Amino acid sequence: MIRTGLDRLLQNPAALAGRRYGLLSHAAARSSNLQPIHLALRRAGAPEPVLLFGPEHGFYGVEQDMIPSVDETDPWTGLPTLSLYGESEESLRPQPQIMSGLDLLVIDMQDVGARYYTYAATGIWAAALALELGIEVWILDRPNPLGGQEVEGNLRRDDLQSFVGAFRMPPRHGLTLGEIARLEARRGEWPDGCRIWEVEGWSREMLWHEIGRPWVAPSPNLPTAEIAFLYPGLCLVEGTELSEGRGTTRPFELVGAPGIDAVDLADELSTRGLAGVEFVPTFFRPQFHKHSGEVCGGVEVRVTDLWALRPFRCGVELLAAVRKVAPDSLVWRQEAYEFVGDRPAIDLLAGDSVLRLALERGEEPESWISSWNEDEEAFRLECSEILLYPEVR
Repeated sequence: MIRTGLDRLLQNPAALAGRRYGLLSHAAARSSNLQPIHLALRRAGAPEPVLLFGPEHGFYGVEQDMIPSVDETDPWTGLPTLSLYGESEESLRPQPQIMSGLDLLVIDMQDVGARYYTYAATGIWAAALALELGIEVWILDRPNPLGGQEVEGNLRRDDLQSFVGAFRMPPRHGLTLGEIARLEARRGEWPDGCRIWEVEGWSREMLWHEIGRPWVAPSPNLPTAEIAFLYPGLCLVEGTELSEGRGTTRPFELVGAPGIDAVDLADELSTRGLAGVEFVPTFFRPQFHKHSGEVCGGVEVRVTDLWALRPFRCGVELLAAVRKVAPDSLVWRQEAYEFVGDRPAIDLLAGDSVLRLALERGEEPESWISSWNEDEEAFRLECSEILLYPEVR
């Protein structure tokens, strides 16, 4: 039986007695019986937090990507909620005044195991500030839904640090939020000393489907666990003017743009030897976001084997396939991305400029893909001393 950090705290609510604590969390942080975290704590007899903090998408997970969240009052408890995602890059790092009067910060967020996913950055940056202010920090850990065995992709280049690349790790990193906190503390990026409430019953080879819990969407465009498995690769599409399926019922499963020949693209992808997925030619019309109201030709990416799937390679090969069959459709995003306008969004996501430059030259990315192995092994070695859960090799 899996018991998350929250489940363990609910069995010992007296640990919060007398504490003035803030709670950084979101809608997917549920108890084993699917109660929202702040209501589950109340029902267990724990004192209420002083303040609720929410990451990108807000405390209730309702906002779309890159939409600032507004401060609200929780309708169930009357507690104030404060967004840690605002209208500027500066807003992404919390300021000391928001923690005034707190003696404890409790963090519980369901990460999805991808370098770009912003909750880890929000959690670690908030924890770092709290520790610098002398405030105790607890992280209520949760499983990595993609498992903790597989690591895939390149390490992010130092000059491409951003909100979607806050930490130097591969796109599929295999860590839990608690382990990311330990890694960054070991690197000397912030003061050590936060308490990790570990998950009981989870081991690294376990994927989400083996955990025995319903999937609760951690953000609006990850409605299923299958889509979460595609996300470490298909998120690269955000760095282009291709639609990644936002505005449809299948975000990150649909990729395309007006004018793409769906059959040509699916046929090209089928020749690339990608394990664990198949590509179905399709048409779709986003109701919002890129190409809103237009019919897009493209592919539906269907997962056939979660264990064989290499999502980052899948995303890279998909962009290369578009470049080959519909070169005019592979256009890089020019707008600022997560408030960064001086570096291409695709470079921020890829963690390097190699992919962009290769595709601009009409080259295949095979040599770059081959280079990942060195980074993957280096990351595994670095993480070997901070893992909270045993690794099965």
